[in-house]
Amino acid sequence: MKKYYCCIVSIVACLTANAQTFDSSYNSTYYEQKVTLFRQLPDTKNEIIFLGNSITDIGEWAEIWQNPKVKNRGISGDNTFGILARLDEVVSSQPSKLFIMIGINDIARNIPDSIIIRNYERIIAKVQQASPRTRIIVQSILPTNNKFTQFKNHQNKTEHILTVNAALQNICRKANLTFVNLYPQFVDADGKLDERYSNDGLHLNGYGYMLWKDILLASGLM
Repeated sequence: MKKYYCCIVSIVACLTANAQTFDSSYNSTYYEQKVTLFRQLPDTKNEIIFLGNSITDIGEWAEIWQNPKVKNRGISGDNTFGILARLDEVVSSQPSKLFIMIGINDIARNIPDSIIIRNYERIIAKVQQASPRTRIIVQSILPTNNKFTQFKNHQNKTEHILTVNAALQNICRKANLTFVNLYPQFVDADGKLDERYSNDGLHLNGYGYMLWKDILLASGLM
């Protein structure tokens, strides 16, 4: 009996140790600063929201589109868990369109692809429930370029990026949502984020944002 009990304890300990071997945290002083600001800003009619992490945060979206209805809800460092925690503010205005790009920080923290995909499904379901008239546009995770060493944890994760992107495309197909595959437009001949569009291998420069704009225009989404 003692041997059997020890075996059970070992199995439980092993399962517990492996239950969560990744960092799902999202809160930071910057996250709190941005979320508290977002909650103080007034909701306006027919908002078009860009939601995501630093890649979204950096973009001057209202100026890019020359449209004051376009709102930036990007937070540097955010992940799918952070999006879920602040989604109520995002949908409170009942936006006409919601452009989502999130996931590279999850991948950098070794959050399993299955968890990222599950969180995306939860994000979509919450938006559809809270703001059923909002058109949801899911944008693929962008490639990275490991020639740059500033963001080492984000590099050499191409397999995970492609896996999540394929799953997102499938989710959108089943749910009749719009999926924009930005990934192939940003890669170079070696399958890396083209240096014309980035100076650190992760984030976009001005040329990258203009390409992003052109892709959305060509897709008839803006």
